[in-house]
Amino acid sequence: MKKEYLEAGKIVGVHGLKGEVKIDPWCDGPEFLSRFKRLFDKNENEIKIERARVQKNIVIVKFRGIDTPEDAEKMRGCVIYIYRKDVRLPEGVYFVQDLIGLEAVDIDSKESYGRITDVFQTGANDVYQITKDGKDHLIPKIPDVVPEIDLDNGIVYINTKIIGGLFEDEN
Repeated sequence: MKKEYLEAGKIVGVHGLKGEVKIDPWCDGPEFLSRFKRLFDKNENEIKIERARVQKNIVIVKFRGIDTPEDAEKMRGCVIYIYRKDVRLPEGVYFVQDLIGLEAVDIDSKESYGRITDVFQTGANDVYQITKDGKDHLIPKIPDVVPEIDLDNGIVYINTKIIGGLFEDEN
């Protein structure tokens, strides 16, 4: 089951004298996070955003009702969330939290090679860490290697012919 609220970052500090906070983005980046009009706390309470801007690798945010550095300081350390329905992802793009736990299955033989335990963003393409019996394997998320992702059934199909030999030590 997909989570409705997704971790998006953490408030790491206070900025200035007007109650602004610094958010370390855990999502696609500061530009992505700065576009939201609202965020949520761990209890799914809405926090309205008055303004947001990117500064280096963080987002400076002014929340409605947080008007002093003292108010902002109380938020330090809080994890913030986005609401899934506030985001429209392009086709073929997924939330990392939805990929974690998917079973990696050979597209031809249907053999299972483990589950996705992490996703690394390398710039050129994502890399999926697949773990089985304590062993980790890294596969690039490129169309030839990962031709299909079936979120509804919890499966990521991989073409082991393209990455021949990677899983051979398993047998």
